[in-house]
Amino acid sequence: MVRTPEPKALWALVALAALAAGCAGGAARAPVDEPHAHRHREARVVPAQRSVRRATYHVVRRGETLYSIAWRHGRDWRAVARWNGLRPPYRIHPGQRLRVSPPPRRARRSTPATARRPAPRPERRARRAATGQPRGQAVPARRIAWRWPTSGKVIRRFDPNTPGKKGIAIGGRYGQGVRAAADGRVVYSGSGLVGYGKLIIIKHDETWLSAYGHNSRLRVKEGEQVRAGQRIADMGRDGKGTALLHFEIRRNGRPVDPLRLLPRR
Repeated sequence: MVRTPEPKALWALVALAALAAGCAGGAARAPVDEPHAHRHREARVVPAQRSVRRATYHVVRRGETLYSIAWRHGRDWRAVARWNGLRPPYRIHPGQRLRVSPPPRRARRSTPATARRPAPRPERRARRAATGQPRGQAVPARRIAWRWPTSGKVIRRFDPNTPGKKGIAIGGRYGQGVRAAADGRVVYSGSGLVGYGKLIIIKHDETWLSAYGHNSRLRVKEGEQVRAGQRIADMGRDGKGTALLHFEIRRNGRPVDPLRLLPRR
C-alpha cells in the first residue's frame, strides 16, 4: 500500500521545487560581466578620421613672398592679399603676421536686393556691349601654350591628396636644364619652402602659377620676366638622392594635373 505524504511534507516539496525553478530563471536573466567580450567589441570600432585643420595665421620669414606663403598653405595669392588688405606690389616683411584662412563671416544686414546691387554705370554697359560679354558672366581664363620644363620620363604622377605629389616628378640627370613652361614673371626664387629644395615660382597671369623644385642652381631672381623655354635652373636631387624636377601648375591656388595641360610627347 502506497502511503500518501503528509500535507506539510507535500507543501514543503512544492516550495522547494518553486525555489529551484526561480533560481534557474534568475541565473538566465542576470547581467554577466564579460570584460573580454567588451574589449572585442571596442576593437572592431573604427575611429573617425580627424579633419586636417589649416593654419589661420602665418608669420613671415626672411626670403618669403606673398606667393610662396600662399603656395605653402594651398591658397590663392589674391585671397591672401585680400584677407590682409595688401595692395600691389604686395610688400611684406619678416615678422609680419598674415591671415592665411578666410576671416569669419559677418552677418549681412537685411537690405533689399536693389540696394545691394547698384545699377551698372553707362560706361560699363557700353563696355559689355562692345565686348559681347553677357551680364554677370566671368571672363574665362586665357589659354596658355604650356611646354615641358625639361626632358625626361615622368617618374611620379599627380595626386592632390598626397603630400609631395601635388605635381609630377620628371627624372633626368643632375645639372640638366630646367626651363620656363610659359611666359611669366618670377615671383619666388629660393629655398624657404620645406620639401621643395631650391624652388622657383612663376606667375603667368592672374590665374596661373607654375613651380619648379629640387634644383641644384637657380638662374633667375624674383621680379625677372622670363620667356617660355628660357633656362631658369639646373636640375638637382630630391631627399632620396634621385635626380629629378618637381613640377607643379596651380590655377587660382589649386593644384592641377600638369599632364592634362602639357603637350603629348
